[in-house]
Amino acid sequence: MRRAQRLAVAALTMAMTAATVTACTTASERDGFAQSDSGGAENSVVLAEQPWVDLQVENEVAVQVLQELGYEASIKKNLSVENAATAVSSSQIDAYLGNWWPSQKPSFGQAIDDGDIEVLSTIVKGTEYAPAIPGDVAEKLGITSLADLDANGAKFGKKIYGIEAGSPGNETIQKAIDEDAYGLGDWKLVASGTPAMLAQVDKAQKAGQPIVFLGWSPHWMTVEFDAVFLDDPDKVWGGAGEIRTVTRKGYADENPQIAKFLSNLRFTTDEAGEFYYEHDKQGKELSAIAEAWIKDNPDKIEKFLDGVEDADGEKAEI
Repeated sequence: MRRAQRLAVAALTMAMTAATVTACTTASERDGFAQSDSGGAENSVVLAEQPWVDLQVENEVAVQVLQELGYEASIKKNLSVENAATAVSSSQIDAYLGNWWPSQKPSFGQAIDDGDIEVLSTIVKGTEYAPAIPGDVAEKLGITSLADLDANGAKFGKKIYGIEAGSPGNETIQKAIDEDAYGLGDWKLVASGTPAMLAQVDKAQKAGQPIVFLGWSPHWMTVEFDAVFLDDPDKVWGGAGEIRTVTRKGYADENPQIAKFLSNLRFTTDEAGEFYYEHDKQGKELSAIAEAWIKDNPDKIEKFLDGVEDADGEKAEI
């Protein structure tokens, strides 16, 4: 089936499903997992998602390609990391392309060790995830480490700006404060959404005020703010060296073609950073970014489809 036809069918199916869901609210919907969006179906995949632009675009790429191949693919959006871990481990959701490792070990580690979540592959290598400060602040105050913060506490208002409440990064910062690591016991974590945190960093920069915030790469913040990730000599910070693709137990055996496709997915840190820039700075829609990326990267799509069959059992191609 050609791309336009498949997308039209998918759109019609989604519209019909939405109408049915609206008309009949179930208990599972009230818990945040409508039955039509739950995992476990044959020849289909439901992906977990936080509102992180790189993950959102990568999910869109996966869904658009899989739908063109005749598979059912959808995204369960706006989940916390903890909810994503619970949903995948309990088979309510099939897969997750955003398993930052090892920073998400507190949320996913036990389920992986127990075999309830299976690691398919690494989707992005060379990531960073740690408290950070703008480059000019680091140079002016001579700060390179978390151990340098407390001596400059008054300049920072003894605040560390984080992202969404419940995120592993926020929890690690709060644990460090609770345990008085690096003398941070009287500091405060300011939790907010990612856009709000970045707006606060931008505001502080323009006012010439020092600020420490939860940073990560890939992201445009590393260039915009010349972000310096702070060293962690006492090893209280988990960090993140890679992002992995994980699935619920048994998914690869039940849906080998989709699982093979998901395991083939690879993005560079530059590509992920560009996704953020196009969305946050240029105002492009997530689906449009994904569609353009698919069109502009036929060689990578060919690698994604290596060894994969479409829903009709034919060699996958788009």
